[in-house]
This record gives sequence, C-alpha cells and structure tokens, in this order.
Amino acid sequence: MDHHSLRCFVTIPKKTHFLFSFSLFLLFSFSNAAFDLATIPFNDGYSPLFGDGNVVRTTDGNGVQLLLDRYTGAGFISSNMYQYGFFSANIKLPSNYTAGICVAFYTSNGDVYEKTHDELDFEFLGNVAGKPWRFQTNLYGNGSTHRGREERYRLWFDPTKGYHRYSILWTAKNVIFYIDGVPIREVLRNEEMGGEYPTKPMSLYSTIWDASNWATSGGKYKVNYKYAPFVAEFKDLVLKGCSLDPIQEVTNGDVCEDQNIDLEAQDYAAVTPLRRLSMRRFRQKFMYYSYCYDTIRYPIPPPECDIIPGEQQRFKETGRLKFGGSHRRRSRRGGRTTIPIDETDQGDM
Repeated sequence: MDHHSLRCFVTIPKKTHFLFSFSLFLLFSFSNAAFDLATIPFNDGYSPLFGDGNVVRTTDGNGVQLLLDRYTGAGFISSNMYQYGFFSANIKLPSNYTAGICVAFYTSNGDVYEKTHDELDFEFLGNVAGKPWRFQTNLYGNGSTHRGREERYRLWFDPTKGYHRYSILWTAKNVIFYIDGVPIREVLRNEEMGGEYPTKPMSLYSTIWDASNWATSGGKYKVNYKYAPFVAEFKDLVLKGCSLDPIQEVTNGDVCEDQNIDLEAQDYAAVTPLRRLSMRRFRQKFMYYSYCYDTIRYPIPPPECDIIPGEQQRFKETGRLKFGGSHRRRSRRGGRTTIPIDETDQGDM
C-alpha cells in the first residue's frame, strides 16, 4: 500500500528530503536495540498448513520458503497454541510484479473457535512492478469481525531486498506490532473493549495466497502467474509464550501465570519513551489509514482508540489522509468488512 503522506515529499527539495529520511533512519536505528530472542528450528515449532509441496525448508532447518504458483499457495502453523506470547520472524517478500498477492503473518484460533475467534494480523499486500509493497495490521477479539481495526502503512525500506524482523507481542495488557524492533502500533486493553480484546489461546500462522479480488487497488490488478512462483522467505523464527490446550484454559486458569509474568517482564513488552517517539514518527510518515479516524464506519471511535488531535486533523472522515482516496467496502477472508486500497490514493515510494 503506497502512502498518501509521502506525496508531500514531492514539494520538498531533494537535499531536504534526504536529510529528513536520514534523520528518520537514525531515529529508528537508535530505538532498535536488538531484542534478546531465542530462535528455534522450523521442525521444532511448526508444520505445514496447506500446499505441502510449496513449503520448502531451508537446508539448515532454521527457515522455510512459502511458494505461490498457479496451482496453490502455501502456509505453516505452529505446533502448539499459546495463551499470550511473542511471535517473530525474519521475512523477505517476493520481488518484481506481485499484484494480488497477500503474505500474512498472524495469530488466530479460528479453527477452534469458528464463531468467536481471536486474531492479530500482519498482512503484506503486493503491487505492480515498480511500486512498493504495502501492509496492514488488524485485531479481532471474540469473533468481532464486523468491527475491523485495520491500520494501513508503507515501509521505510524495500522488503524484497533483504530480511526484516516482524514481531507481534500479545499479553493480557497490550498488543504491540514491531518491525525491526520499532513499535508501529500498540493496543492497550481496557474494560470497555470487553470480549473484543483477544484472550483465548492462539496459534501462529503464516501464508502466501492469491488475494486478487481485493489486495491491489481494490482488485483492479490480479496475480499474474507468468511471474510465478512467488516466494516468501522466513527464518530465525521465535515462539515465546505459554503453550496451552484450549481445554486447559477452562480447567486450569493459572497454568500460564508464571510464564505470562516472565513475558511481561521482557524488554519488548514495554514501549520506552524513545520507542514511543519512533512509533509516533512512523505513524506520522507512513500510516495512511486508521479505523480510529474513520468516522463513517465508527461515528464513536472504538474504546481502545487514542485520539490525538494533531494526528486526527490529517485524516478525512473516511480515515484516509487528506490527499485523496475513496471509501468503498469489500469483503475478504471469511466475510470480513474491509476497505480496498486504491493505488491512485498514495504516492510512489
């Protein structure tokens, strides 16, 4: 997804643009103190979900490639479900023409709780040649798919040139989405959210699939299998949390207490002042849609929204930046409501 916000760069002299970009890079770099993460081999924590022939393990056993071709996509799933946790991977996305493709890295329990499922998403959306990948984050609790909590962004790097670490922290208190150690979104739990905050055990999933009907310009550009196979690469996988069977959740609510205390004590469980500054800068420059500012969908913002007046004035009532855009809706993945991305709304990278 290209960002409306970067259109403002067109009027900025190249030298000023370079200095701004460099200062942003430095800010992200200083906030990105490497987390102390214990990675695991693929076979120790995951198994193929679908498209087994398109799930290709690396020779060292520490990573996997997911392929999309004209016959099938592919995916993997964690071997266990977790009651809160930290889920992370170094990911490299397919290059060149990738329109219509969705690469997802997410937690869910939809296979167990079909009508009341929870979910936390990174979804990366491909593009036509010469235009950048875009991505969105989302959160669902207790089957609240009618209340999508999408935010959409651009990246400050090319995700096809090398690996970058994408992480999801999920505790009883908060959810944080990280990229390369930079927090890009935090959702703080509060009483008013009720069951719409995810609390039930979830598995970690990752998939690559054909989302031609919505992923690029609202379905205008489809997957072109002339460029197949499309390959998404994953390595240095992290699963940290309390492994829990859903039945245990009911019979023994305290089984995860010690592990959850340890999780909340980790460095990545808190947004430090420097990280919060990095998050604010990221959202100012690279977020181009927020459900919190979409007053057409939500005349009253959902209870977890932190409305920042200086940020709010940059957005239209559709939740998009004030540089154009539309508010058409289209369902995807199990009947959810979402807003397709129109590439004409966002400038080039």
